[in-house]
Amino acid sequence: MSTQLLLKPSRRGLLRKLLVIALITTGVPGYSQQQAAQEKVSTLTAKLVNIEAATNEPFRYSVTLHNGTATQQLFELKAELPVGWQMSSRVDGSQVTSVNLGPRETREIAIEISATSSAQVKKYIIPFSATSSGQTLSLQLEAVVKGSYGAALSTPTGRLSEELTAGSHKEIELEVHNTGTLPLSSLSISSQLPSGWEASFSPSQIEKLEGGKKMVIKATLKVPDKTIAGDYNATFNLTGNNATTQAAFRIFIKTSMLSGWIGIIIIAIAISAVYLLVRKFGRR
Repeated sequence: MSTQLLLKPSRRGLLRKLLVIALITTGVPGYSQQQAAQEKVSTLTAKLVNIEAATNEPFRYSVTLHNGTATQQLFELKAELPVGWQMSSRVDGSQVTSVNLGPRETREIAIEISATSSAQVKKYIIPFSATSSGQTLSLQLEAVVKGSYGAALSTPTGRLSEELTAGSHKEIELEVHNTGTLPLSSLSISSQLPSGWEASFSPSQIEKLEGGKKMVIKATLKVPDKTIAGDYNATFNLTGNNATTQAAFRIFIKTSMLSGWIGIIIIAIAISAVYLLVRKFGRR
């Protein structure tokens, strides 16, 4: 009797062990079928679907395309864009309109979307799809237009020509205009001048300029004494974090009155010297 009681628990333990071993070796049928079904599913995903940018900046998305089938698939890439917008897709740096994927293969796609300059400030929903024979994968991208950046450099009168005398300096008023709707920051101005010329600016930097606003910068241009009379080109450059522009000036240099009189005196002395020499040696 005691022997039978001892055998029953041991048999139960053995049965449990055999059941565990069977589950481990064969697996749960429902689970294995579910896992196999998941492996056959193709997917289209994005790291970030919501991107914010200005109208003159591209919206960049990183998209992952996975072919979950057991056959090679050619996926055609398309996007439903607002009128005038443009899109480019790149794989490994090369621009593509379709992607060829082998069985279970995954590729990263770089999507770049450009808005029109007149795009309204709002959120745009852009349906993006990858279509192959028998399957269409879709994704909704969001492009949030926050405004526009733009800058112009000129003068208050619009005149881009000046006249200077050799050896002198002149103050020129430059007008910086924020032509966009978003603020511009860290604007600095520089110049490209003929050799020996100098330019200084007050102020030399603008920390912030709101959209649509203007600001005047005073540029002092210095010309060397021995500058030959004639036309010269001078360029003023405006650079900032979000905008860059320039203004090309035509500078006419004329000779100073003092230099003119000195030249006349030198010529007169030369003529007098020649005349005296002719008279002196002519008598002989």
